Amino acid sequence: MDIKKPLYWISFSMIMICSFSLQAQDKKKSDQAYKKGMQLFAQGKTKEAIKSFDIAIKEDSSYEDAWIKRGFMKGMLSDFEGELSDYNHVISMYPDHVHAYVSRGAYNRLLDYEKGIADFNKALELDPDNQEAYNNRGFAKKGLGDKEGACDDWNKSKQKGNAEAKVILKNNYCK
Repeated sequence: MDIKKPLYWISFSMIMICSFSLQAQDKKKSDQAYKKGMQLFAQGKTKEAIKSFDIAIKEDSSYEDAWIKRGFMKGMLSDFEGELSDYNHVISMYPDHVHAYVSRGAYNRLLDYEKGIADFNKALELDPDNQEAYNNRGFAKKGLGDKEGACDDWNKSKQKGNAEAKVILKNNYCK
C-alpha cells in the first residue's frame, strides 16, 4: 500500500476545508458590510454607506448588489462617472443582469440619451415586462424630442403597473 496517496488526499481535503472556511468568513464580512451600508443609507448617510459597500466589495468582489447600491449612491452624490463604472463592472461580471442595464441608463443624467436607450433596450430584451426600463426609456426619448415614442413607453410602463408613469400621463404630457 502506498502511504503517500492517503496523506496526499488528507492534505488536499484539509486545504479545501480551510479554503471553504475562509470563503465563508469573507462572505460573512461582506454581508455584514452590505447590511451596514443599507442601514446607513436608510439613515441618509450616503458617504458612510458607500464606505461600507467598499468593504463588502473588497471582501467579495463578485457581490453584485453591493456594486449596484454603491453605484446608485455615487449617482446620488452626482458622481455619475463613478456610478457608471460600478454598473459597467456588474455588466462585465453578469452580462444578463437586467437591473444593471436599467441602472446604467443613468446615461440620461449625462444627457447621453442614445446610450441610455441602448441600455433600456437591452434590459427589455432580457425582461420584456420591466416597467422601469419602459419608464426611463420614455425619459430618454423625451430628451431626444421623440414625444410620441416617450408617450408609448410611458403607456407601456403604466400598463405594467408603474405608478410614476401613471402620474406622468395624468399630468397630460402626452395629450
